[in-house]
Amino acid sequence: MNIKKIALIVSIAVFVMALPFCNYSNQNKNQMVRLAKLVIDPTQLENYKALLKEEIEASIRLERGVLTLYAVVEKNDPTHITILEIYADTVAYKSHLLTPHFIKYKNGTKDMVKSLELVETVPLIPGMKIK
Repeated sequence: MNIKKIALIVSIAVFVMALPFCNYSNQNKNQMVRLAKLVIDPTQLENYKALLKEEIEASIRLERGVLTLYAVVEKNDPTHITILEIYADTVAYKSHLLTPHFIKYKNGTKDMVKSLELVETVPLIPGMKIK
């Protein structure tokens, strides 16, 4: 085994052993994380996706407390959409609900959404870095 491989193995071992001692910030402990599970009227799916894209882009760009809004569709049923929502805290979430772009999205999609389930979650790894 050459010296580069040994150095790499030692570096990885030191990193793994140090993980339990990492100090995660309090900001991550206060995050609000949830899933929004929606079923969209198939005849309005493209219009819904356009409004959702506009709302997510504005939220990420304009709201410091919106850390992540990540939407996915089910492969076998594209009318089933799930959005991962991560806010800095409940204050950021409540502020988000009052923004013009969210109100536009909510009013514009109310007749498109056949069902909505909001699932509150607890992060398994609360110190995870979010860019």
